Amino acid sequence: MRKCVCRAATQTRTLVRKYCGELRGDVRRSSEITLTANEQGCAERLARFFPRANPVRVPVQITALRAGSTRLREATVLEYGGSEHAIFLSSLPLEFDDRVRIERDRNGGTADATVIAVQYHEGRKAVAVRFLQGPCAWVTQP
Repeated sequence: MRKCVCRAATQTRTLVRKYCGELRGDVRRSSEITLTANEQGCAERLARFFPRANPVRVPVQITALRAGSTRLREATVLEYGGSEHAIFLSSLPLEFDDRVRIERDRNGGTADATVIAVQYHEGRKAVAVRFLQGPCAWVTQP
């Protein structure tokens, strides 16, 4: 019985090579990373739910506004923004309804905001916030 199984497997491999060029299970090593054009990152996936948010790339400092004396802060980039919302990647422990302060690295803009959505994707976290004082014009300005 083993002889038949081996012969069938060998014949299958031969047919696959003949019609496909190589075996499907063959793995080649590569030092390059291949990304497809339609592959979306974490911020892009979250931005689908905010049609008025446009790509902006604004460098900012994010501070988590929590009770107590400890202030968690990080430098990041607003990936998407609009007059009422902003989306950025973050490593801070932010959750829905947390409050943050966003400070622009240059031109001195500052805004307080509330976390309204969090998107996790492939080990990254995108955060969407709504500005508390109403429309925030500096987010969309270069």
